[in-house]
Amino acid sequence: MARLNLLEETRYEKLPVTIYPDEHIASKKVAARIANLIREKQENNQPAVLGLATGQTPVGVYAELVRLHREEGLSFKNVVTFNLDEYYPMKPESAQSYVTFMNEHLFNHVDINRANVHIPDGTLSLDEIPAYCIEYERKISSYGGLDLQILGIGRTGHIGFNEPGSAPNSGTRLVTLDDLTRRDASRDFGGKANVPTKAITMGIGTIFKAREIILMAWNQKKAPIIRKAVEGEISSEVPATYLQLSDKVEFVIDTDAASELTRFKTPWLVKDCTWTDYLIRKAVIWLAQHTGKPILKLTEEDYNNNGMAQLATEKGPVYDINIRIFNEIQHTITGWPGGKPNADDSQRPERAVPAHKRVVIFSPHPDDDVISMGGTFIRLADQGHDVHVAYQTSGNTAVWDDDALRFVEFAIDFGKSQQLDTKQLENLYGNMRNFVAAKQPNQPDPKEILTVKGLIRKGEAIAGARFAGLPDDHIHFMDLPFYDRGKVQKNPVGEDDILQTMELLRSIKPHQVFAAGDFADPHGTHKICFDIVLKALQRLKATDDWVKDCWLWLYRGAWHEFEVYEIEMAVPLSPSEVERKRLAIFKHQSQKDRPVFPGDDAREFWVRAEDRTRETAHIYDELGLAEYEAMEAFIRYSF
Repeated sequence: MARLNLLEETRYEKLPVTIYPDEHIASKKVAARIANLIREKQENNQPAVLGLATGQTPVGVYAELVRLHREEGLSFKNVVTFNLDEYYPMKPESAQSYVTFMNEHLFNHVDINRANVHIPDGTLSLDEIPAYCIEYERKISSYGGLDLQILGIGRTGHIGFNEPGSAPNSGTRLVTLDDLTRRDASRDFGGKANVPTKAITMGIGTIFKAREIILMAWNQKKAPIIRKAVEGEISSEVPATYLQLSDKVEFVIDTDAASELTRFKTPWLVKDCTWTDYLIRKAVIWLAQHTGKPILKLTEEDYNNNGMAQLATEKGPVYDINIRIFNEIQHTITGWPGGKPNADDSQRPERAVPAHKRVVIFSPHPDDDVISMGGTFIRLADQGHDVHVAYQTSGNTAVWDDDALRFVEFAIDFGKSQQLDTKQLENLYGNMRNFVAAKQPNQPDPKEILTVKGLIRKGEAIAGARFAGLPDDHIHFMDLPFYDRGKVQKNPVGEDDILQTMELLRSIKPHQVFAAGDFADPHGTHKICFDIVLKALQRLKATDDWVKDCWLWLYRGAWHEFEVYEIEMAVPLSPSEVERKRLAIFKHQSQKDRPVFPGDDAREFWVRAEDRTRETAHIYDELGLAEYEAMEAFIRYSF
């Protein structure tokens, strides 16, 4: 019976999918399968022929294989590897090369015979590539083919560098990279302009010949493309859908990457559900959007025709369900994000007491505060709360070189106008210009340039916070150590980051903490900064009584927004408040027009912010709620 239920639940899925709670558990499971294969081959005096992938997805797998080698004696002497791809052109010693990647994450730490390592050669001349690719295929065949191929998946649906348009029988070849693929790689190369436009990749036909194929994907950013690959029609527009044709493939993903699959996104379409309050709210909002009706106009027929008959039967009548969900959403709306004084707060998202709260807004980068919750920031200050803002990093990597030079030029000219000695500054400026003129892609800036860039962002942040209504002594620049450590080492978060955050929190004893919950941030800085805040609060909770009265609110907006069913507090903004928020964002002039790392959204940050908050307000309006100019959304996080 359980087997039948699973088949029904996964009926939209066209290939096997195994889901783990997180990428760490999943990576260990995949590594264990690879280790078992290696040992099995060793017992039979055979080589284990592995197809390997690069990128962030397999990093945990390689780390676990290294651990198994060091701690449990797993030998790689019988292992032969063929990597999927390499950028072209690319020198093997370059920091961005997949030779460097594989050495750093695996080969330098195990006992593999280097003669058994094969990675496409990015140094060949164009006329040498066709023959090289044929020879690459021949080598794979000479070992009897790949025993196991591991894959990641790009947001274009590429596997290897087989971009949209690739044929299912394609072999190893030179390809042109999709623009989205190059944007995703831009941070590694110091900007998209420095990312190679081509790559040498194994073909889909080559991958298909492997005796076993494991495709891995982690985090919510991969969820939309995983759904297309698993549930979509086979199409050259999403090359990973070709894997549906193989009976040797398995997708191994975490819960975040699985979140868009039908059995998780709309489970009522595939199975009977346990109707929790959260799931009812999610389903009713989905039904309203799916039918294009306000919540209060949904009928029993709408429920029955869209997989929600069980809900109507168990929790109905449907109009009572509609009224309940409508009221729940209505109660998320508040013009008092710090709580409304002297009011009944039983139906409000925030407490009325104390009337004037101490508030800390944590901003991972120096502009996330005003971009993501600028209207609420201003509202809290206007309503008399004791608001502090804490900028967790300097953001000094996200300033253009010519801006840094321009500010030093200004300092020199100002010094001369005041008849000050500017000789040292002029010498420093000369060194800066010489460095910038000879700078290589992704080359780290010297300390002096990083200092200037950090001061630019600091000045902009001060201007933005002052505009929002804060006094200078409520503006905190944390400059958390992990940010600079992260430029030279992996997993840079340290005890010092947590202790510094605890010290700030303890000095303020806030009733409200706002932190960035937008983990789609391509830098990863938002997630790291959130984890630091969370660990600091969890430790303080065990020792400090004030923490029991502290609520943690998460905001989004810089990269994407919360789903409506997730929102627990929606702060409406008037047209004039939208304009005030825009002016606060404009104080961050170095991020206007074209920021250094824009992600895959071409819009300016202020445009993104306004579009997203207007879209949230529009959805509330379509659901039958009051119509507002814009809304900033928050969810409360229990710690």
